[in-house]
Amino acid sequence: MNEKFKLKYAPHFGQFRALAGEDLVDQVKFVADQGFTALEDNDMMKRTPAEQEAVARAMDRRDLTMGVFVASAIWGEQTWVHRENRDLLVGKMKEAVEVAKRVNARWTTVVLDSFDPGLEWDYQTANVIDNLKACAEVCEPSGLVMVLEPLNAWTNHPGLFLSKIPQAYMICKAVGSPSCKILDDLYHQQVTEGNLIPNLDMAWDEIAYFQVGDNPGRNEPTTGEINYLNIFQHLHRKGYAGVIGMEHGTRAVRELNRRRKAGKSISPAEEQAAERTLIEAYRKVDDF
Repeated sequence: MNEKFKLKYAPHFGQFRALAGEDLVDQVKFVADQGFTALEDNDMMKRTPAEQEAVARAMDRRDLTMGVFVASAIWGEQTWVHRENRDLLVGKMKEAVEVAKRVNARWTTVVLDSFDPGLEWDYQTANVIDNLKACAEVCEPSGLVMVLEPLNAWTNHPGLFLSKIPQAYMICKAVGSPSCKILDDLYHQQVTEGNLIPNLDMAWDEIAYFQVGDNPGRNEPTTGEINYLNIFQHLHRKGYAGVIGMEHGTRAVRELNRRRKAGKSISPAEEQAAERTLIEAYRKVDDF
């Protein structure tokens, strides 16, 4: 058993497949043994109830916090910006509440899908706010928190309605519910607007969750331009006790995959060593 990290960094299933195997419960055990105290799974709603319950039991035994799972991300659709979709969205949130109860989750990711170029932006914003208010009413009794994720339009997600932290802050203020907050993915915000620490300070009272990835490349901290040691130290000093999702790739693993596609043979030892670089990177940025 390794020393626990100071902050609740949350690996994803599959990031340690070579070291822990394919079984989800074995992966839970492995991340706990490495000192991680949380885990997130975007695909949790797609898993069977039996899988969800097995993961929840394993996490409970190892005292791991369940991070986000995705409740709503309908890529390419203009779902949230139109009021006639409210029943659909409320139905999705009711499903998310049941999954959250099953896996002991407090947060669920909401992506506000695409904007409509044929509708005035302010009408779209008003519709988004009203739709979120209706969904928040579903979440509030159980304590589930929708976290709205602004995504960058430059390298990953062109055409989405929500792209910046100030925009998300304004929407959350308008919704006015403890069940509607911000997911600040620092990778996306570095691409979109930078100014990471001042922006998170300005929006602090509406931020409930963080995700990370370095830029360029969207790999682990220490591989790009973002000074995550300073950022994590800043979060620690502010008393942040929530989850920090590791929603990114691993540079060494990506390199092995490129070699594999080029027809090179990759040994199990190489795959395991590549995955260990991810743990080593988080030890470096947790050293404060």
